[in-house]
Amino acid sequence: MRINELTSFIGSEMLDLTYEELATDEVFGKFTEILRQRELVVVRGIELKPRQQLELAQRLGRPVPFLMAKYRHPEIPEIMISSNEVKNEKPIGVARVGNFWHQDSSYVGAPAPYTMLHGVNVPGTSGHTLYANAADVYDRLPAEWKAKIAGRTALHTVNKRFRVRAEDVGLSIAELRAKVDLEHPKVEHPVVRVDPDNGREYLYGAPEYMDSVNGFDANENEAFFTLLDQLIQDEARVYTHRWTPNDLVVWKTATTYHAATAVEPGVSRTVHRISIASDER
Repeated sequence: MRINELTSFIGSEMLDLTYEELATDEVFGKFTEILRQRELVVVRGIELKPRQQLELAQRLGRPVPFLMAKYRHPEIPEIMISSNEVKNEKPIGVARVGNFWHQDSSYVGAPAPYTMLHGVNVPGTSGHTLYANAADVYDRLPAEWKAKIAGRTALHTVNKRFRVRAEDVGLSIAELRAKVDLEHPKVEHPVVRVDPDNGREYLYGAPEYMDSVNGFDANENEAFFTLLDQLIQDEARVYTHRWTPNDLVVWKTATTYHAATAVEPGVSRTVHRISIASDER
């Protein structure tokens, strides 16, 4: 087993591991320690059956089935299939997921603390995943903005990313927004939080999932969101994960911003995703 830091600011990789080796108490304990301190862990090229991926996820907490049953793995409902592949004239998974900067599910009251992906069929030339450390983003925030957001909360919402469905056709914009707010009520989270794993302050919230910072006027919200986008997307502080077959990637959802990039036309890509809803053992 070899362990390397991916960057100075986020992530480590573990190499030369089999499932049986990773599943031992000693190695999985090291995996968990790295995850909690480095936000992101990549286990390179580890062959996993879907059941084995689930068993690893269960070591971190409680995996939950994906909401849309048609995109669940046929044998393991806790696995969501993220794929652009089509079989028997039907898509086998969700083709476009998370192609914008975000922290997973911040629009709910208690987001899952971990996300786990396994690269089943991944191109090396596109379909990368980008990662940024939310504590690093906070550290780079100008002092005047740190003072402005201290002690504040923000409203989070999914309505900026809501996709119109067949049953929504004919609704006015106002009616559609009201429907989304009813189905997915806005939730409130502190803008600055402390990571219990390492004591670092970090920013919680990305503009695509944030409605507004409480106490800010429209101009202040716009200025803050613009600055936040710039800090998150600073190429010098972003880790680009270029997938190789059987990569296992796990991250802490609260402290990790991430975004998917496009898959080039004509290229297939399938990833198995598990959302781990609680880290209580």
